[in-house]
Amino acid sequence: MIAVALAGLALSATPGPSMLYVLSRTVGQSRAAGLASALGLCLGGIVLAIASALGLAAVFQQSDWLVVALRYIGSAYLIWLGLDMIRSAKAESQVTLDVDSVQKRSLGSIIWQGVVVEVLNPKTVLFFALFLPPFIHAGDAQGAVSSVTLQLLVLGALVPLTAIPSDLVVAYMGGTMTRVLNRQKAMRERTAWAGGLILIGIALNLHLQLL
Repeated sequence: MIAVALAGLALSATPGPSMLYVLSRTVGQSRAAGLASALGLCLGGIVLAIASALGLAAVFQQSDWLVVALRYIGSAYLIWLGLDMIRSAKAESQVTLDVDSVQKRSLGSIIWQGVVVEVLNPKTVLFFALFLPPFIHAGDAQGAVSSVTLQLLVLGALVPLTAIPSDLVVAYMGGTMTRVLNRQKAMRERTAWAGGLILIGIALNLHLQLL
């Protein structure tokens, strides 16, 4: 749980699509709109966590070799994700964030849009499918689906929940955050490096445990 929480915090604290979505709503519309977008993203993440838990639990029940494969693929995916964050850190640090102009929407519409954006994002779906299996302890009895499902639900829910603190900061300090991120581009690069190294470290620890 600690490793999943750390990975979630590393991802949410690094400037990316979700942070920019909340920023754009906050700066372009209002603080309430930013909070609504953050709530929508969190709800979408929980929906994906539930769907992933149910689907992956069936996989854990039916195939031993596929479970092992998913664990290794998942740890490798974390390493790739961390390396990709580091690789793109320099390029992203040179980009100026432009979040001043967005279409005005009702708060209910913004929440729903956040849910849809998160649920239909292929990268997010892939993240849940490959991120969770390495952390699951199925034991010797692969038929214990309820235990596996519970683990998947708890760990999956941690991912969107760990994004709440950073989303709240972004929503309350939208304008200030935009100016800081645009001026302190070196900070954006260092944050991406830190997040990437955390993911790689977690993946290597998982890989050593799997051997």
